[in-house]
Amino acid sequence: MKTLNVGIIGYGLSGRFFHGAIIGATPGFEVKKIVTSDLEKRAQALEDFPSVKVVRAATEVFVDESIDLVIIAAPNAKHAELAETAMRSGKHVVVEKPFTVSTEEADYLIAVSKEVGKCITVYHNRRFDSDYRTVKALMATDKLGRIVEYEARYDRFRPTLKEHAWKEKALPGGGILYDLGSHLIDQALDLFGKPEEVYGDVRALRRGETDDSFEVILYYPEIKVTLKSSMLVKEPSLRFALYGTAGSYTKYGVDVQEDALRNGERPGGEQWGVEPRGLWGTVDSMETKQKVRSLKGDYRDYYRNLYDHIVRGAELIVTAEDGRNVIAVIEAAYRSNSEKRRISIEW
Repeated sequence: MKTLNVGIIGYGLSGRFFHGAIIGATPGFEVKKIVTSDLEKRAQALEDFPSVKVVRAATEVFVDESIDLVIIAAPNAKHAELAETAMRSGKHVVVEKPFTVSTEEADYLIAVSKEVGKCITVYHNRRFDSDYRTVKALMATDKLGRIVEYEARYDRFRPTLKEHAWKEKALPGGGILYDLGSHLIDQALDLFGKPEEVYGDVRALRRGETDDSFEVILYYPEIKVTLKSSMLVKEPSLRFALYGTAGSYTKYGVDVQEDALRNGERPGGEQWGVEPRGLWGTVDSMETKQKVRSLKGDYRDYYRNLYDHIVRGAELIVTAEDGRNVIAVIEAAYRSNSEKRRISIEW
């Protein structure tokens, strides 16, 4: 089996748990270099990958001819510059979501990818959540009839601003809409395609420098999609809801993989990504009301697909164009919030 050598730029939450831990558990990849100047993160990197070389500058990854794939888990404003340099250095690239901070940057990176013949994609790992996979499978059936409304929430309770966190600052790509909103928007676009109009209500409820709450509505000819997130929701809120002409599906609780990774668990075994019965959603139709077993989630499937794409030419599940379209919706939502009206997107 061919091995793809990997360099990871940034070793915070995303770099360590959502990329390093997943790559380390996926055959076909070997982490060779990790970029961080933080001494604590350096120690963590060596703990996770004892044979890895930890370097302070991304340049040391770019000039290394043995590196095949670069993972960019740096702050959002740096994504475009680092991704372009990586591709022009002969590397394939995975960019942590959000892809970029503007559609202009996204379009440019896609053009560079085509110019140099290197793959670039975005880490929309929430496509591989157990509950989202269940929603998508349910929509492929006729159990709920014709779907007329879809709702999804991704909430947290963090009443205090996190000091020195760049996501809490008024910086390009900061705020909850770029952060958690990217997940919700990507899932909605995967299910329903490009909306005709976008409405956004974006707020800073904790009175910080940037947004920490939003409601984004996507309008389709026959479907209304509502996406919401807030840092001030303590009681567990509705995660997914599907409303159809023959019934509804509701789901509470989030995919178990993130908590498992944060707790030091690593992918493997039959129970990885399996939701307990208490988190299963419910179908309530005219004929029955019953729990629906959640399908198994597995973030390794993202990297398995990427490996097959690079080595065998398989079609990517998550494309750079997908990432670009998410940014287009985010831009429209901010504009809608500013102008207090629906925004049409010229796709």
